[in-house]
Amino acid sequence: MSGNPQPDAAALQNLFQAGQAFAQGFMSVMTGQPVAQSLPAAQFPQNQAISRLQKEFAERHALLWQSMLQQQGGAAMPAAGDDGGTPRWDKRFASPAWSESPYYDYVRQAYLLNAEFIARLVESAPLDDEAARNRLKFFSRQFVDAMAPSNFVATNPEFIKTALETQGASITAGIQNLVADLGKGRISMTDDAAFEVGRNLATTPGRVVFENDLIQLIQYAPSTNKVFERPLVIVPPCINKFYILDLQPENSFVRHAVEQGMTVFLVSWRNPQADLGLLGWDDYVEQGALKALAVAREIGGVDQLNALGFCVGGTILSAALSVAKARGEDPATSLTLLTTLLDFSDGGEVVNYLDEASVAAREAAIGKGGLLRGAELASAFSSLRANDLIWQYVVGNYLKGGKPPAFDLLYWNADSTNLPGPFAVWYLRHLYLENALREPGRLAMCGTAADLGRLDMPAYLYSSREDHIVPWHSAYLSRDILGGETTFVMGASGHIAGVINPPAKGKRSHWRNDAPAATASDWLTGSTEHPGSWWPHWIEWLKRFAGAERPARKTLGSKRHKPGEVAPGRYVKEKA
Repeated sequence: MSGNPQPDAAALQNLFQAGQAFAQGFMSVMTGQPVAQSLPAAQFPQNQAISRLQKEFAERHALLWQSMLQQQGGAAMPAAGDDGGTPRWDKRFASPAWSESPYYDYVRQAYLLNAEFIARLVESAPLDDEAARNRLKFFSRQFVDAMAPSNFVATNPEFIKTALETQGASITAGIQNLVADLGKGRISMTDDAAFEVGRNLATTPGRVVFENDLIQLIQYAPSTNKVFERPLVIVPPCINKFYILDLQPENSFVRHAVEQGMTVFLVSWRNPQADLGLLGWDDYVEQGALKALAVAREIGGVDQLNALGFCVGGTILSAALSVAKARGEDPATSLTLLTTLLDFSDGGEVVNYLDEASVAAREAAIGKGGLLRGAELASAFSSLRANDLIWQYVVGNYLKGGKPPAFDLLYWNADSTNLPGPFAVWYLRHLYLENALREPGRLAMCGTAADLGRLDMPAYLYSSREDHIVPWHSAYLSRDILGGETTFVMGASGHIAGVINPPAKGKRSHWRNDAPAATASDWLTGSTEHPGSWWPHWIEWLKRFAGAERPARKTLGSKRHKPGEVAPGRYVKEKA
């Protein structure tokens, strides 16, 4: 490539030696051996797989080195892939700039060899503890992703090419982007100026009909002449803001439900500041989910309604319904859980950040009051998919001086929320560490013994096939916990994109299987893939429990709960 610096042989030899040193250091951590003893196969007679892997790794690097030298003399360098020949496609290195220079081609392929070696090394590690192996996989991937040559000025040819093409303007813009993001305290993933909650996000018409210190309850205005008798109450997650379910009109889950004749109520959680730092799990159950159910029943004039929870909102809702059952109440005729964990035996990649020591430290710091800051939560969740949610923006914004495009979902992703310390540590210990919610009577909540088996209403359980936060097979375990008939559906894509999949887009697909299945694997084997969104299937299921149709009311709220602020209300606009 024109304008690329060409290093000498000594510099390239240093790269090869650095790769060897990296492998040695990683081996020493895994085996407990000193670095000097970690590489030779003679030191590891107990694991021949690792010995063979080390030998193969050294041979492939030597071959790559020799190929690079031959390329400098005019011969072509073979691409390095999993089999030493066919290259993996990697969008980080998709630009032709990576293959136009022997130097950058070598850097790219040496990195991919190192990344493959580390992944295979972890698989070969003599570890009996599967949780420890998964954690090793996770953190090794974090390190390997961070060390990609695309992330650094000196080893990214696109940085140089863009700088030359713009006569240095991209460098200036990159520095300005970095300074602006330092002021924000986060990496920009979208054009923040393109969106505003209440202007072009969360615009489904409605009014706040109730509020306390923790929630505002929004009732949405009907858009049909007739509505079903029983309302739908939605409890979204409290670790981020509700408008993921009401983005823009064309991809709003809330608007879609309203257009199907549902009277929709939705909980808008407060973004806690210091004055709410003492709230715990029971407060979210009692003053959040239970209060919303009671107000919606009163306004709707019904004994029972349909309830829906999303992610941790589904966990809170299930706990609330268990408390209601223990008190002799039965507020819900159906339950919908979207990407929700009730059995935390496999809590997804989040568990890699959690162990007894880390949770105990949190308990000591904020367990009796304080906040788990939204910025920390956002960073942790972004790191679960670091290449997509961190490093591509480091490269695009800072190295190349670009601006990310407008994307409503990523605007929402950056609009973080705090959590009260007592709530957060109770959730982490009792659910993620101890997995106690699945055991009848083990947890005390709101003066009752939690028992999700009491929930005998029909339940619709949605999961996403590529969900790294709530693995679909973990969501399936809820079928063994809940006491009623369950319908399980799996959609394509991940934790958010799988849920927000409007029918009009005609995207993705979903899997259904109504036959009895003992395990998640059995269910998947017998499932049938259906093109398009799962929303229509859920609506048809929900209508079975929605009651008779009646003329839509012209006014919202009731005499006791008068309509107040226009939706989306002020709570959702509070910043962390």
